[in-house]
Amino acid sequence: MKLLLTGGCGFIGSAVVRNLLRHTDHVVVNVDKMTYAASEDALEDCLGHHRHILVRADIADADAMRQVFATHDPDAVMHLAAESHVDRSIDGPDDFVRTNVLGTFTLLEAARRHYGGLNEPRKAAFRFHHISTDEVFGALEAGDPPFTETTPYDPRSPYSATKAASDHLVRAWSHTYKLPTIVSNTCNNYGPWQFPEKLIPLITLNALEGRDLPVYGDGSNMRDWLFVEDHAEALVRVVQQGVPGETYAIGGRQPRTNLQVVKAICAHLDRRLPDPAGPRERLIRFVTDRPGHDFRYEIDPSRAETALDWKAPHDFETGLARTIDWYLDNRPWWETLRKARYAGQRLGTMTDGKEKAA
Repeated sequence: MKLLLTGGCGFIGSAVVRNLLRHTDHVVVNVDKMTYAASEDALEDCLGHHRHILVRADIADADAMRQVFATHDPDAVMHLAAESHVDRSIDGPDDFVRTNVLGTFTLLEAARRHYGGLNEPRKAAFRFHHISTDEVFGALEAGDPPFTETTPYDPRSPYSATKAASDHLVRAWSHTYKLPTIVSNTCNNYGPWQFPEKLIPLITLNALEGRDLPVYGDGSNMRDWLFVEDHAEALVRVVQQGVPGETYAIGGRQPRTNLQVVKAICAHLDRRLPDPAGPRERLIRFVTDRPGHDFRYEIDPSRAETALDWKAPHDFETGLARTIDWYLDNRPWWETLRKARYAGQRLGTMTDGKEKAA
């Protein structure tokens, strides 16, 4: 297939590109606006691959999207491009509405026109796979069952509200226009190449530099964690095997409180690179909770695991060790970001570490 993939230079998107080019024969047309969180470096050896085409364009630009479809004639779409940082959505929601809502609408309309011009065999094979987040379902309390594909929507932040809106648009285009769409919702991703404002890299790098490790509230907020390469593998299976009209809840079965995550990072760094000043847990600082901070997210991935014949290979401890070791081995990448883009910007703010779609 020739896949049009949006947000392919982002954290999750680049993992999907690497998976596709290393493990399939598909051609990837990678459409990315190249915002602050995008990095060509994250494509690694796939950047110059003969089956990879990078198009710098904004998914909210209707003319650009029409041109992309006309030029590259894709067989399927994987839509990962999104603004995804919750704190940023609280400070400035307009970018989130533009990219997540208007951008998804624009892409759907371009895909609908493209789909209408395909012959019947290509129509039967075409898919529009929209990658979303578990935050659209709202928050869980202690003892509540995890989210599933049928959990009602209850978004709480500008970020999750705009992702919920995009999910609804995708399903409406399926029902009204018969565009063969698929939605997948996932939990918090972590792994190599994640931008340093997210929880796991932020805490890792602050701990390496002896900075404070800020934890919202008392650290009891809980998230389900999925290693990004495992998620990429699942997403490829969705676009290849998924049934139009269906939703797939993709999770790692690895719930942890934020404080547990921070302490696990400290413990791994203390083993790998001891700090002469003492154990890094000494750097933990509890800070004022952010507005509307959801208590818990967790996904029950049972249905997706069965449908896709897939289960996340990494447990949290194994994935976290791989992630921290990657940051230790790739200092030039994140040191450049910290100096050039990140100086003076919210280094003391802890976030949830989620970037969907790419």
